[in-house]
This record gives sequence, C-alpha cells and structure tokens, in this order.
Amino acid sequence: MAALAIVLATLLSYAVGWALGVPVLLPILNTAASVPFMVLALKRGDLRLAVARMLLWALTMGAAATLLSYMRPAQTGVLFLRGESYRAEMFGWVLTGQGAESTPSEFIPQQAGHAVLFAGLALATGGVAAMPMGAVLMNYMGHYVGALASSSRRPVLTMALGWHPWAVIRVISFVVIGVVLSAPLLSRLGSFTVDRRAARALLLGAVAGLAADIVLKTLLAPSWQRLLLRVVGW
Repeated sequence: MAALAIVLATLLSYAVGWALGVPVLLPILNTAASVPFMVLALKRGDLRLAVARMLLWALTMGAAATLLSYMRPAQTGVLFLRGESYRAEMFGWVLTGQGAESTPSEFIPQQAGHAVLFAGLALATGGVAAMPMGAVLMNYMGHYVGALASSSRRPVLTMALGWHPWAVIRVISFVVIGVVLSAPLLSRLGSFTVDRRAARALLLGAVAGLAADIVLKTLLAPSWQRLLLRVVGW
C-alpha cells in the first residue's frame, strides 16, 4: 500500500508542478511526496525499508521526468531546473564525444562536489534540503534522456541506454547516502533509534557505488557515446 502511495504521490507532484509552472517548486513537491514515507519506515526501525521506499521514489521520478521530456521537451526544459543546459551539454557529448562525460579530470571533481554537498545537507537537515537536490538531479537527467529519445529513430532503446549504467549506480548510491545520513537528526527529533550496523553497511556500500560509478564512467563513456550516436541516428 505504501509503495503505491509513493508512486501516486510522486506522479501527483509532477502534475501539480506542471500546473503551477514554477521550476523551484517542483523538487520541493517531489520531496513532499516521499519523505513522510521514509520517516515512517525509520520510526519503525527499518532502515532498509526506508531505503527501498526512496529508491522507488527515485525510480518513479526517473520514469516520469523521462516520459514528460520525451513528450514535451520544450516545456520540461523550462520546468526542470538546469534541464536545458544539461541537455545541451549531453547532446554535444553524444554528437561529438567531447565533454565532461568522457573527461575524468572534469567529471570526478564535479561528482565529488555533488556527493559532499548532498551528504552534508542530508546530515545537517535530516534530508529536508538534500532530497530536493536529489530531485533536481533526477529531473535534469531525465530531461536529457527524454529529449534524446524524442529526437531518436529508436526512442525506446534510447530511453534505456540514455540512463547510463554508471548514472544508475550513482542514483542508487545517493539515495542510500541520503536516507542513512538523514537518520541521525530525524531519530533525535522523533525519539527513535536506528540500526547503526545496518547504517554502516549501507553507507559503505553507497561509497563503493560512487567509486564504481567513476570507474565505469571512465572505462565505458567513450564507447557508450558511440553506441548512443548509432542508436539515435544523428
């Protein structure tokens, strides 16, 4: 029941955000659709359930942002914060192979900065500020994939390949980090306890995921760009 509620609430957040048309409000609406369910799971002492619920939220956001951008790329380019600039950057990479996506000296500091900022916000605010940041990232990534599919000869395959495997690992790692580092403040405010052993294991797994993201991106991005270019048919 909670899983269905998370999916429906997240989809509703996009409908409301679309109707209001205020870009800065959308990630806040996205977050409001999920965080209460995360907190309820944490109050039950079930950290893994909290992570699973937030992973479902991220999956729903990714699907919604991608499909909306496939159907209405011009509108989502405006609605999703940094949507159009990220799309332009990634389209340039798909077309030429040049850009941060294939340049470790550029993407490693950028991704490390995002991870440190996200982790700090989660720890300091109990996830209240971190999850909207995560929503922004998901939305502009979804905009790139959906817009790419809308200009592709094979849109379904492009949607699948556009979510690069290293990016999927990064999303999962961010979700885990966000939940685990939100728990200390939330547990103090809500007077409940968190399984520290489970938290430590999950956090280590997420850090390993971020490392795997960098390794896979470094190794696969050039060949992935060529694959995408063939599939899109530019």
